[in-house]
Amino acid sequence: MPRTTNAELLQRIAALEAENASLRDGLGENPTVPLPADAAAVPARTHTRSWAWTLLATVLIVIGAILAPVAVVASWAKVQLTDTQSFVDTYAPLAHDPAVQAYVTDEAVKVIQENGDIPQVTSQVVDGITELGTGPVATKALDALKGPLAQGIVSLIHTTVGNFVSSDAFAQVWQEALRTTHTQLVATMQNDPKAAVAVGADGSVGIQLGPIIDRVKQLLVDQGLTFASQIPTIDRTITVAQNSSIPTIQLFYGVAVAAGAWLQWIALAFLVLGVVVARRRALALVWAAVALALSMVVVVAGIGIGRLVFVGSVSPSLLPAGVANTVYRTLTTAMQDTGIAVLVLAIVVAVVGWYSGPFAVPRKLRGFFGSGIAWVREAAERHGITTGRTGEWIYAQRALLRAVVALIAAALVLFVRPLTPPLIIWTLVLAALVIAILELVQRPVITVPENAGEDTPVMTVS
Repeated sequence: MPRTTNAELLQRIAALEAENASLRDGLGENPTVPLPADAAAVPARTHTRSWAWTLLATVLIVIGAILAPVAVVASWAKVQLTDTQSFVDTYAPLAHDPAVQAYVTDEAVKVIQENGDIPQVTSQVVDGITELGTGPVATKALDALKGPLAQGIVSLIHTTVGNFVSSDAFAQVWQEALRTTHTQLVATMQNDPKAAVAVGADGSVGIQLGPIIDRVKQLLVDQGLTFASQIPTIDRTITVAQNSSIPTIQLFYGVAVAAGAWLQWIALAFLVLGVVVARRRALALVWAAVALALSMVVVVAGIGIGRLVFVGSVSPSLLPAGVANTVYRTLTTAMQDTGIAVLVLAIVVAVVGWYSGPFAVPRKLRGFFGSGIAWVREAAERHGITTGRTGEWIYAQRALLRAVVALIAAALVLFVRPLTPPLIIWTLVLAALVIAILELVQRPVITVPENAGEDTPVMTVS
């Protein structure tokens, strides 16, 4: 059987499309098309069953959309509760935040003043000097210097503490404290008998001032302020974060870890199952993606509202507003990023599902795209550029190749972490580019019988 050229193929396809369009128009103008004689005998329960499947699909999609925000929070909680390195990476940047540094500095100086009476020490030093035999004028002058001298020492302590807190050494101490705290927390949740509970019963997360003050004591002594050696060893922890949900998470630690591991897949399974059982799967896919997008909007909006509530509810005496805002932002950044990434993914799936579906506008767009690809291919062949047998094989295996591209793109989105909007967008762009290249290099094979006339239908050999 002879092969037709691509130009003849395009002409025949255009003729078939025109014939199909005229048939559709004819049906539209004559809606009262006679039905088969036995059509009236179709049981009403068939229609009822169809609507039952539609209702089931709707319920499944709604359940999946409701579980999605919970899955995002549970996934975040699982990482924070089980992954020490991730916990340290989350909170370590707080050591470089100016508001947190100022807060730690003020608290450390306050503790030093509470445990070392600087005015008294200064007075004793001045009195010791006057007892050596200074004159009345010198004694009066030295007595007048007691107050400024004490203030100067406090200022020097504050500067020394501030310099240390803003240094890399403090950041290292901070990281080690976080690592120890989280390790002990995990051990406690796993009923390790050697564990020490490092999180307060009220959900407070603190940092010990002991190592900081010990280091400051040494720095002061090195600068000649020997009285600093009299500062006793201090065991005190200041609150740097407050999360009222931590005690509850402690009670349901095992449930939280299991939910974080599986709930995201359960939510996805509900959404996929809802699409599978739907009567119109393309439409169900679009609506499932829209529902998922709306649920992620709820997550992102909830985080924003939660910040206002958190900052407004924390007492300034416990945590300054600036520090509270920084802590909350640090705490929720990963969860917010995940919500935004899933939102972008849902929008992408909705657009792809709509474009691939049997809707009027997407059909026209796909036809326009196909015509453009065919025109480019035809122009290349006129200049002797053709993919030959390879293009014919690609055309024969086009469904399989498209499925492989879709599976690879889905695997990237499902398993690569962290999930980010750039990852999703670039995955979509690369997948679309590969599909476009496959469409361009494929070479449809059309055969017709040797005695075929103009009205003989063409057959595609795959």
